[in-house]
Amino acid sequence: MRRLLPSLLIVIQTWFGHVHADEQEQSSANNSEPPMVMIAPGSFNMGSNIPFSDEKPIHQVNIGYAFELGQTEVTQGQWKAVMGENPSHFSKCGNDCPVENVSWQDVVSFIKQLNVKTGKEFRLPSEAEWEYACRAGKNDEYCGGSSIDKVAWYQLNGGARTSSAAQKAPNGWGLYDMSGNVWEWTQDCWNKSYNGAPTDGSAWESGDCGMRVIRGGSWSNSPDYLRAANRFKSGSGTKEIELGFRVARSLK
Repeated sequence: MRRLLPSLLIVIQTWFGHVHADEQEQSSANNSEPPMVMIAPGSFNMGSNIPFSDEKPIHQVNIGYAFELGQTEVTQGQWKAVMGENPSHFSKCGNDCPVENVSWQDVVSFIKQLNVKTGKEFRLPSEAEWEYACRAGKNDEYCGGSSIDKVAWYQLNGGARTSSAAQKAPNGWGLYDMSGNVWEWTQDCWNKSYNGAPTDGSAWESGDCGMRVIRGGSWSNSPDYLRAANRFKSGSGTKEIELGFRVARSLK
């Protein structure tokens, strides 16, 4: 059998090397990209009359566009694939556990890097988009039903730590852990009530923007904090072991 000429051999090796590098780069981008769920347009009544004043008044929100939301909270593995490190306090929980101990500012940096890596335009959800997706066309107490143990990791079953994503039942959209596991950052600035809030699904980017709205409750909270209507706030530079997030993406 004839042997390949050295120059031809080099060309073939170089070509295969480029193909392999391209495959590795594509694989890396795919590993870092959170799986997304399409959320259809619709309307819902946002808020609650009990028990907290910051959930009032109940008001109709009309979301006239489809968008995507992360099927789970962003995991430690996805964060590491983008940022190259793991800030999580519960790092031994593993790659499938939600990343936590990240500030709103950290999350903004992550999303910028994710967009560069994937060529897509991810973002944080607005608070209205978050509650609309949580409720999934229903008026259940929690995101996915009225049985908290079925849908959520919280104070009484969470084992004082985070848990792997997607172990509890999903809600009607197929979204996991919208209630419990970790709090989720949203894009919205904090306002102490819904008076003057947008009604089109957009983020409320006026008010106390040093504080950002967080949603969903966490492994350390009592059931009240995991309700679909519950809202809370945290400083944009705050890192806590109960604080994580999921990403959204507009559909054009």
